[in-house]
Amino acid sequence: MTAAASYATLIGAHELAQHLDDQDWVIVDCRHDLANRDFGRDAYARGHLPGARILHLDEDLSGPMTGRNGRHPLPDPARLAQRLGEVGIGNHTQVVAYDDASGMFAARLWWLMRWMGHRRVAVLDGGLVAWCEAAQALTQYLPPERPQTFVPALQTSYVDAAYVLDHLGKPEMMLVDARSPDRYRGENETLDPVGGHIPGAINRFFRDNLGSHGRFKQASVLREEFGALLKGHDARRVVHQCGSGVTACHNLLAMESAGLTGSRLYAGSWSEWCADESRPIATGSER
Repeated sequence: MTAAASYATLIGAHELAQHLDDQDWVIVDCRHDLANRDFGRDAYARGHLPGARILHLDEDLSGPMTGRNGRHPLPDPARLAQRLGEVGIGNHTQVVAYDDASGMFAARLWWLMRWMGHRRVAVLDGGLVAWCEAAQALTQYLPPERPQTFVPALQTSYVDAAYVLDHLGKPEMMLVDARSPDRYRGENETLDPVGGHIPGAINRFFRDNLGSHGRFKQASVLREEFGALLKGHDARRVVHQCGSGVTACHNLLAMESAGLTGSRLYAGSWSEWCADESRPIATGSER
């Protein structure tokens, strides 16, 4: 590989290791714990990939909550662009996001950057575990600041609650819920005040995108699995959602890596949807 190589979905640990000294590459640590907002910063301080910067899910990759816009609303684009520039990301930077959760949080940054019009962004396949298994080092050294200017070019890659409500039951939208099957059915709900799912949504647990080693399945396998879900329909009809617009990005990444392009995100997801009692909900299983 050369410094000019471009990655737009996934990158392996050995490939990334070849680019640690490339000045136009920025690695971003996205580790997070939904129950402990300081987890990512603490983990970063204990050890991170060489040269990695850190962006926080709640503080950098989400906007303020109002109680009705979900647990991880989209950040203000201007504010996000400022933060990207502060950690050294410009419009031509190759960005690599990683976490310790098989891409669960890194995929959020991947999607946000694509929403901002940036295509040179990839997720480290297997994350921190894959990096360490490849005998690659971690460091506590803080990289020098190299601020850049990032100019966003927003894409129409997400939909809002009004769109979802208007398209319920219509062939123009296929809603895919990335949450675990029990939460989808309305069982064992611990994160949101109401259990259930949006009527008509199909369940595709984001962890089904992963093989036994916590890495994404081969593109051909993902293409077959999502193809069975789509049943011959255009990927551009698909709207992904989850609890708060985070793990849904994992399904988006899986589809893109499989060559199934053009699906969109319902960013507010279930946590926004269920905050309005007038919106319909369903429980149990749907196919």
